[in-house]
Amino acid sequence: MNQEIFIGRNSAILNFSTKYCDTSENLLSSLAFKKVLSKYIYLINTKNTSIYQFLKKSCEDDISETLVKFFKLLIVLDKSEVSKLNPVYANLLLNETILFEFIEGLYSYWRKFERYAIIRNKNTSLGLQNINFIDSMNSFTNLILKTYRLVEQNILGENHRVYRQLNAGVNAGLILNNAPWKCPKEYSFLEKIPFTESIVLQPPFITYPRKNTRKGIFCENRENPIENLTLNLDNWICFPAKVGELLAFVYFDMNFMAQGVTLCNLFELAKKEEYLNKKPDIIYMYGVKDFHTEMRTEFFKDLQNDIMIGYVNFNEGIDYFGYMKKMILTLHNLKMIDAGYLPIHGAMVNLTFKNGLEKNVIIMGDSGAGKSESLEAFRKLSESYIKEMKIIFDDMGVLKLDENTLTASGTEIGAFIRLDDLDIGYPYKEIDRSIFMNPDKINSRIVIPISTHSDIIKKYKVDMFLYANNYEDGEVLEFFNSSSIAKPIFIQGARNAKGTTNEIGKVTSYFANPFGPLQRKNETDILINKYFEKMFEDKILVGQIRTCLGIHGLEKEGPEKAAKKLFEFIIK
Repeated sequence: MNQEIFIGRNSAILNFSTKYCDTSENLLSSLAFKKVLSKYIYLINTKNTSIYQFLKKSCEDDISETLVKFFKLLIVLDKSEVSKLNPVYANLLLNETILFEFIEGLYSYWRKFERYAIIRNKNTSLGLQNINFIDSMNSFTNLILKTYRLVEQNILGENHRVYRQLNAGVNAGLILNNAPWKCPKEYSFLEKIPFTESIVLQPPFITYPRKNTRKGIFCENRENPIENLTLNLDNWICFPAKVGELLAFVYFDMNFMAQGVTLCNLFELAKKEEYLNKKPDIIYMYGVKDFHTEMRTEFFKDLQNDIMIGYVNFNEGIDYFGYMKKMILTLHNLKMIDAGYLPIHGAMVNLTFKNGLEKNVIIMGDSGAGKSESLEAFRKLSESYIKEMKIIFDDMGVLKLDENTLTASGTEIGAFIRLDDLDIGYPYKEIDRSIFMNPDKINSRIVIPISTHSDIIKKYKVDMFLYANNYEDGEVLEFFNSSSIAKPIFIQGARNAKGTTNEIGKVTSYFANPFGPLQRKNETDILINKYFEKMFEDKILVGQIRTCLGIHGLEKEGPEKAAKKLFEFIIK
């Protein structure tokens, strides 16, 4: 990105390396301000509002150019002095009420954008050079507030009596760098796309993606969808993510900036030395503009380079974080299956009680089964008994046989959680750290960091392995005495859909995991037999827990009841 500002579908991205405004005059003179102003004038023109009619009548020449000059005068001169300089300015100031409404409308229009700043790790003559990036973001917010208030107060002829310190600057900032990596020649175009070195968030960060559910599954393409791909490289950014023990280069079009930035709350952002001159295990291209009108969500196994490739094309339907997160996890899981490990769609917690007892519990289930909700309710109930509780994974983990010992580890440092089913007291709901998505809609979500990368990649001995049954109301905790009884329940993956996808009613999903195992059924069947036989051989408790999350009226009571029963069983 070389331009001062990029305005996408619902975002505005400022390039602080190209232009950084440190005075009101610089701000009003900037191309970025003129672009936003012009877009707002165009908007009120299409609606033919009374404000637009007033501006059109008052301004003899180009409205945008006239207003820029007008505002620049108002930040240094009294309005009476401004009126004397030009009859056009005098006409504008004749109706202070309409002028005030216009400025308020412009200010609100700007704030409705998801606003980002980027800076490249290089010096440019007009850009931000050695100024601290965080300070620059704060200063930019203050500059916008100051300029907005100066102009408005001068028009009104009096100071405001109530000041609201809203974040009128940017919601997030990205520092980008160029780093060489072991890039196969067929992917050489990717070498020009900058890496995300660090991210600064201004929480609570609220985004409004066009979609709030995901549909379908990710399909395998027998041809490489990104080989020698042609892109507008100026609009792309790479997020180098640590997914469990794997390295993933996640490339996203800036039109989907919110999805790319949200990754920082879910996956560990790799350090520069962790991807410098390295080859990734995963490459994911999110938002590729191609000649297809239908949505493409597919993957390809690059055997020659030993890289899993993910591909999602530019489409309104992909504007949901589930398409970002679940494809990455699918690619991870396919690599794990190839390595002889068993991916688990579920949640795992490491519990250390005050009496010294330590237990590792896995609750497996597809989206909406109640695994995360039960663990959170469990934490709430057991605060007085537990010394430490670590979430090892909240959505996807992996079982491994480590020196003939069954262990589990995680993939994500964060959680992508549905707000609808969480009680207000649940610790996940920490507004000051969360990224919110469509908080006013069904299946509203937050993404919040909950663990450290060093914790999730440790190998934890498994003590209990449960299936989250959200569709039956019966015995809360039930254990199986043989692999032959347990496997069909886990493999069927039944649940009542909770609106997280486009599914309705009771549905099934192979091994409750359509993100890897479904695409590799034959290989996964072999692994299921191997790992379940090992669990029963080692006398690991295997069973199901009825969360009742999918039963109307029991959405809150069900997980709490399940958590209480599980807690009582462990400490008895």
